[in-house]
Amino acid sequence: MYSFKNDYSEGAHPRILNALMESNFEQVEGYGEDCYTQKAIELLKQSIGRNDVDIHLLPGGTQTNFTAISAFLRPHEAVIAANTGHIFVHETGAVEATGHKIISMEVGDGKLNSSHIKAALDLHTDEHMVKPKLVYISNPTEIGTIYHKDELEQLSIFCQEKKLFLFMDGARLGSALCSVENDLELSDLALLVDAFYVGGTKNGALIGEALVICRDSLKEDFRFHMKQKGALLAKGRLLGIQFQELFRDNLYFDLAKHANKMASLLRDEIRKAGFKFLVHSPSNQIFPILSNRLITELQKNYSFLVWSEVDADHSAVRLVTSWATKEDAVLGFIEELSSSPDHF
Repeated sequence: MYSFKNDYSEGAHPRILNALMESNFEQVEGYGEDCYTQKAIELLKQSIGRNDVDIHLLPGGTQTNFTAISAFLRPHEAVIAANTGHIFVHETGAVEATGHKIISMEVGDGKLNSSHIKAALDLHTDEHMVKPKLVYISNPTEIGTIYHKDELEQLSIFCQEKKLFLFMDGARLGSALCSVENDLELSDLALLVDAFYVGGTKNGALIGEALVICRDSLKEDFRFHMKQKGALLAKGRLLGIQFQELFRDNLYFDLAKHANKMASLLRDEIRKAGFKFLVHSPSNQIFPILSNRLITELQKNYSFLVWSEVDADHSAVRLVTSWATKEDAVLGFIEELSSSPDHF
């Protein structure tokens, strides 16, 4: 059984494991004050091209989302998100458990635009309702689509005009930035959003996300918020060592490129075999539409998510590739799929 279910089934890149082993008996400061974390932050700032941002390393994506969002908002303020957004669908109400309502907007391609945000603002007009204050987006989105520079620029301008914070979930940011259709750089993000994070868990690290806070007013006391939310690791070195390895050269982007290459191979061959897709997703997540009979057959040898029902006989599945996906497994999946007479 080979898994295309997610991009965190494997452990970590061997270089990270070696670095953890080699430093294992060193005594260093705790809670992110160690030399490895400080070096990782320095490397991240160099990659982003900004020294005036604050960077904090947190264990996971859900924790990063609810820690950051709850820190940035006052008690009566709310979040605008796509109806497919991770914080709305897949985080067990973590943000709302901190007291902040999520205003979900129906989108077709996973991406918010200014018209969605305006519609949310128009529905929340006075102190008898929550006040929309933060716009949550993810890149890539939950359905594998990516934001292009002009789209993010338009969002940024609109949010600035409406005095809204713009926050980007970057759990799979490596895949977005390494997509052949991408035209954004890390340096662009630091100019266009108020905060974002660089995901490690889904791109070769054991655990870890690097939160980048760009807006000065959001920086104050953030470590207090991390501690209160259980996000300030005593052994912060575990995160620092991993991000130091990922960013001391191009490893982070090389791993994302491999994941995208494997997804592209899957996508191209599935299309050649005559199958359609739920959405155009130029990242490491693809959503082919298959017959339910074929899905049952494929599940004998492969693990993946059945994403949504298309009609009585067909469903869209989600296939996710990772930094460690084996090309032989991809070719095996394609061969089994191509041998089927089904098409839609």
